[in-house]
Amino acid sequence: MRGDALLSVSGLRAGYGKITVLRDVAIEAREGSFTAIVGANGAGKTTLLKSLMGLVRAAGTATFRGASLLDSPAYRRVELGIGYIPEGRHVFPELSVEENLRVTASRRRGGRERDVIEKVYELFPRLGERRTQAAGSLSGGEQQMLAFGRALGLDPSVIIADVISLGLAPIVVDRLFEVLARLHAEGKTIILAEENARLALEAADWAYVLEAGRVILQGRAADLATDPKVVEAYLQNL
Repeated sequence: MRGDALLSVSGLRAGYGKITVLRDVAIEAREGSFTAIVGANGAGKTTLLKSLMGLVRAAGTATFRGASLLDSPAYRRVELGIGYIPEGRHVFPELSVEENLRVTASRRRGGRERDVIEKVYELFPRLGERRTQAAGSLSGGEQQMLAFGRALGLDPSVIIADVISLGLAPIVVDRLFEVLARLHAEGKTIILAEENARLALEAADWAYVLEAGRVILQGRAADLATDPKVVEAYLQNL
């Protein structure tokens, strides 16, 4: 893994109501790294990312650039430089593609709203072709591209992406991973939770395997991709 610790989590416990999902989870994402969180459906991947974004109750320790995250509301975490691509896209269906992008781009400090939006269109030309179209009328793949673009609006230093491949055609998934690889090459820190373990481990530097709300394995992504336990549990059917 490269660089200094950017985001660090230890002893993290989180859940919904009386149901505990995460139990003493510890992960770390270093500056400039690409970290994958893999595991079966229901392992706690989405809950972990929502905990980092302040969207579920959580206890333990989570820091970003050394400052506590758990004490900060969700909007503050975005202002700190954390971009979030949620599972299920969650675009604003009645707004146009460009209006969706302006939701975050207009909040960017120092202006340059147009530059940000044009960068998104460069990454995803399909969105540029549909800039005046209502987001709710886009295909699932196009909506996922839009969710990516919206997260980039504030030029975040870390991008947290949740199960980006779900229900999408392989050609769209390949494009999304190409964009993640480009952003990583440009210096962005990436944290990706993904059920397609093969793609995630191929893209990442470092990875964690979640099972029943606990980290059961961690290490270099390339090493985990050949670990017999990981191959048997997550890669054989992909």
